[in-house]
Amino acid sequence: MNTRRIFARLEQEPQRPDAAAPAMSPVRKALFGATAMFYTAIVAAVLTTSSLVRLDWQMMFFRPYKQWPELHPFLDWFVVLGQRGPTAVLIAAWLGWRSWRQRTLRPLLVMGTALLLLNVSVGAAKLGMGREGPHYANVVGSNEMFLTGDIFPSGHTANAVVTWGILAYLATTPRARRILSVTAAIFALGVGTTTAYLGTHWVSDVLLGWAAGLLILLGLPWFEPLIARAEVRILTTRDRLRARMAAAREPRLPDPVRYPAPEPAVAAPPPGDRRPAVEPAVAGRVRPGARPTPGERRPHRAASVNRAHPGGRPSGDHPSRPVGSH
Repeated sequence: MNTRRIFARLEQEPQRPDAAAPAMSPVRKALFGATAMFYTAIVAAVLTTSSLVRLDWQMMFFRPYKQWPELHPFLDWFVVLGQRGPTAVLIAAWLGWRSWRQRTLRPLLVMGTALLLLNVSVGAAKLGMGREGPHYANVVGSNEMFLTGDIFPSGHTANAVVTWGILAYLATTPRARRILSVTAAIFALGVGTTTAYLGTHWVSDVLLGWAAGLLILLGLPWFEPLIARAEVRILTTRDRLRARMAAAREPRLPDPVRYPAPEPAVAAPPPGDRRPAVEPAVAGRVRPGARPTPGERRPHRAASVNRAHPGGRPSGDHPSRPVGSH
């Protein structure tokens, strides 16, 4: 019975529309605006070398990885859950299987859109602000901005928020959405805290990474119409290619042989009928006894041999004699 359930689970489901895409509701818009303000506040606090920068330096001097070295082996492995390559492959495999079962490309397209937005937004911020990490800091107490670094915001943290949050975003039931939201929050908070523990990121890097990933998840409904159009176009192109391949594989039949049209058959008279057989109409020939059609000229007849004589006797006949006369 367990084997049957497993194979039944692996089979494709009937084609059905996926759960309705989340809309950009007023609550979501308010959360998006609040997160954007938090993002701006973190950047401003680092640029002005505020107390947040002092907290960064205090955490760097504290060196948590030296205070609790027994956690280092586990956390060194756990932080991999925030790396873009392994997590993207893992989540893409799950969403690909789900897309195959439900016969829809939306899960994969949503993930691809989210990762594209993540790479563009976070990558541009990293290169634009050029902040150095704790291990490469130059001046104690400085914000280390606009140098040659690329750690602000934390890519591990933002990637953990987006990749694991996609599962909650694509959940089809409220119960699954709650469970996956809690799971994604644990992974995102854990990965961000681990980077601060290992000393690879400032605390402000982690805060900005959380905000950057959350902005992408909250703004995904704006891209749902584009995702729907892309799915329709991809499926239409796939169907056309399948039709062309099927037509190319079909054997081509030879052209039919064209034979000349047969001559019209002459109708034979029934048995016992002495009338001549009906002959086919021949151009320029009129059957005896046939009436001419309007406008048709009939050929002249030859002069009769027994034409009447002017004298009243047939031409060429001798005068009759009485029988027995000499």
